[in-house]
Order: sequence, then C-alpha cells, then structure tokens
Amino acid sequence: MGTSSAASEAQPFYVNAPFGIAMSVNGNLVNTEDLRKFLDEEAHRHVNSDSDSELLLNIFAHGLQKLGKTRANSDDIFTALGDVYSKCMGAFACTAMIAGFGILAFRDANGIRPLCLGSRPSATLPGATDYFVASESVALKQLGFNNIVDILPGQAVFIQKGGSPQFRQIVPRKSYTPDCFEYVYFARPDSCIDGISVYRSRQKMGEKLAKKIRETLGEEGIADIDAVIPVPETSTVAAATLAEKLGKPYVTALIKNRYVHRTFILPNQTLRQKSVRRKLSPIESEFDGKNLIIVDDSLVRGSKSEVPLFGVQMAREAGAKRIIFVSCSPECTHPHIYGIDLADPVDLVAHGRTRQEIAEYIDADEVIFEDLEGPDGLKAACLEAADSTSQVQDFEVGVFCGKYVTDVPEGYFDHLSDLRNGKRGQQTALVEIEAGINGEGGNVVASSGPADGPSAAEEANTLRNANGVKTPEHREDISLHNVADELMGHEK
Repeated sequence: MGTSSAASEAQPFYVNAPFGIAMSVNGNLVNTEDLRKFLDEEAHRHVNSDSDSELLLNIFAHGLQKLGKTRANSDDIFTALGDVYSKCMGAFACTAMIAGFGILAFRDANGIRPLCLGSRPSATLPGATDYFVASESVALKQLGFNNIVDILPGQAVFIQKGGSPQFRQIVPRKSYTPDCFEYVYFARPDSCIDGISVYRSRQKMGEKLAKKIRETLGEEGIADIDAVIPVPETSTVAAATLAEKLGKPYVTALIKNRYVHRTFILPNQTLRQKSVRRKLSPIESEFDGKNLIIVDDSLVRGSKSEVPLFGVQMAREAGAKRIIFVSCSPECTHPHIYGIDLADPVDLVAHGRTRQEIAEYIDADEVIFEDLEGPDGLKAACLEAADSTSQVQDFEVGVFCGKYVTDVPEGYFDHLSDLRNGKRGQQTALVEIEAGINGEGGNVVASSGPADGPSAAEEANTLRNANGVKTPEHREDISLHNVADELMGHEK
C-alpha cells in the first residue's frame, strides 16, 4: 500500500483523532488522487506520505469523526466503514486497533486480498478467548489459533475489548475473486486461502505444466531431459509434481541462502541485484553438460538481476547444455495494480515479446508458460484445489491479461508509473552515493559537519531538487515528522 521503503510509509499508520486509530493495510487503491483531494479540500485532514494506506485510514477516521460522538459503539464503527467502501476503489484487507475499544478487520467487496480470523483460549486470562486476524491461516495455526474463518468480500468484523466478534456485511459482495498471485507466489504452501489449499494448488500447477511440456516438446524432447530443477522456494512444490509426472529426477541444484529474504519486493534494481547474488548458489556438477528444465513460479521483470533470469544465467555459467525455462503462471504482460510494485509494462519481460523472443532474452533454449484459461490453465489449477467450503467464483488475473476486477480511472497507470519511477530514481541515486560508486565521495556523515565530501543528506536534497521534488526548506506543508524523514531517512 505504498511505493517506497521510506520510514514515513512504514505501517501501521496512526491518527490521534478520533479516539486514536492504528491501521495496517494489504492492497492498493486506484483512485488515490481523488481521495487526496477529498481529504485536503473537504475533510481537511493532513496526509504525510504517498502511501494509500494513510489515505484509507484518514477516510475511515473522517467517517467516524463526522458522527460527532465522544464515545463510539460498534454500530458507529460499521457506519464509518461505509465511507471507505463508497470512496475507496481497489483492493484492501485491513486491520485496525481503536485505542481502548477494540480491533477491526475488513475486506474489499471483491475479496482480492486475503483476510482471516481465528480464536484460541486466552494465554493470559483464564476463561477468556484470544482473537487474531491475519492474511494467511498459517500465521494463526502456528500460534495455536483455530476455528479459522475467512472474512468475506465486503464484510467487516469488530471485536470489542473483552467481547466476541461481531460480523457485519458493510456492502453487498461484488464478486469473490482473490488475486491468483497469492497462490502462485505470495502465500506460504501450508496456508489455506478462501478455502483453497496453496500447496494443493501448486501441485495442480505442476500437473498441468507437465501436460503443456509434453505438448510442446514431444516425447523425444522429454526423453532428452536429464533433470527438473526448481528456482527456490515458491516453485518447489510444482516442480516436484512436474518431475514426477514426466518421470524425471527432481534435483535441488540451486541452493537458497536462508538469510536472504524475498528479492522480488525490494524497491529498486540495485538492491534486488545485490540480494539475488547472495540468494542463490548452484551445485555445478548437476548442471554441467546436461539438458535441464528449470522451473519458477513466474517470470516478471526483465532485469537480469531478477531471480528467474539469474537462475538461467547460473545454469549457463555452470555448463548446462540445454535449458528449458518453465513458468508456473502465464506471461506477465500488464501492470499489477493491487499490491505489487509493478507499474510500467516496459519493465515486464513478456510485454511485447513472443515466446521465442523471451527465450532469447533470458538466454534459454525454450520457454514454456502455464495457460491462464481452460481445463489445464492456472485458474483451473487453483479451483481444483478448493475444498467444499470455498465460495471463490473466479480470480483477479489482470497482470496476465489486462482485465482487472475493479474499474481503473483514466490516467492511473501514468500517475503510478511516474510516482514509482521517480522514487526509484531517487533511491538508486542515494544507494550509489552511499556505496561510493566509482570510488568517489564514499563518506557518509550523520551531520553537516566537515568532511571530505558533502553529506548524504546534502546529496539527497541536491538529487531531489534535480528530480523536481521540493526539498524541506522549500515546502510549506512540511511537518516535523517529514523533515526528519527527508533529512535522515536515507542515512540509516
């Protein structure tokens, strides 16, 4: 719910009035300019960051404040949520704490982002019950919570301090279409989201991919394959199933560094490239002179620093004879607008390229993607993994085809791309300054005291001016919080 890794956009966000509310949001809003204008001109609420999470919080706070009460009840909470659903467009799964009163959770009317509730006997108060809200069921299970239920699209739950959950359907359900990327990449395999086992869905992806590979390569092509190698870790379940169906060895020849976390969500290419080189290490004997299928969950950005592309590069460097790259999802050809930092189509390796051109670009001999539709497509793989309780009707798959669940305001993509590209430029430049690129000006100081080069703060402000962004001394709406973030945020 933001476009930056800056401290000013760290969640949860907090407002003092009314009552003291802290909120965390998973998702992305697509009408942020309209919301910002409303908060400024009508609600008269100040927003400190570019994060749409802060916008959503202030929309809710304004809805609650305009009721004019010094003490709120649960009906007031649900009434104020009506403003959120009527004004906010996009995907959101939210949790909030209202100081001294209770906790709140609610989900967008299409159920794009996941949210669930669990309970357990209280660990601190005999006879009482603890409640916990999370995106994934595994977080609840590992802490001993059970009776796990999914919060439904358009639904909210409020748990007053010392009370039981109160569910309320705030707006009618528009659809039940969770983001397919949850099952492909985001979620842990031991989670169950909206009645669909993530582990089982990935097994199904592997089964259907095996069929696609047979159709593409033929039996002679399959016979030449020496092994199936996953790019760890989200592709491992699908790759193991795929190898079993093809009758080929499943070899974990790319070893993941357990101390490097997900690189896909890092804010800029420089950081992603540094992390991905630390993330994977090949067992060279498993590559040398062999014909291999390399499996990953997806193929997204076109930078050579991305994990799938780097996996192919490692295989080449280790002496692989032939590489067939296989993706558990279809080609990512459009921006993902509901929670991933993918705004500009030109960043996507599959955008405007044929399958052969993609193979040449990533230095593979062949690329094979999962289909989206049909009995052997990605949607079918996820639906076949559903249990009898699942109410899922379809999936949000706009990143693969450009058809989004919600309306997208005109000009939104340009606005988002400009915002993210501008921040990427600033972040990359700051990383280069602090790293001392080309061996020059490598000193970073925490004050404006003497040094043999300008401080990182001074360089940061110079760069921000060059990019057309007002520095603190030129801004009239700056708060003490913003000044600290602007001057010191990049020195950490």
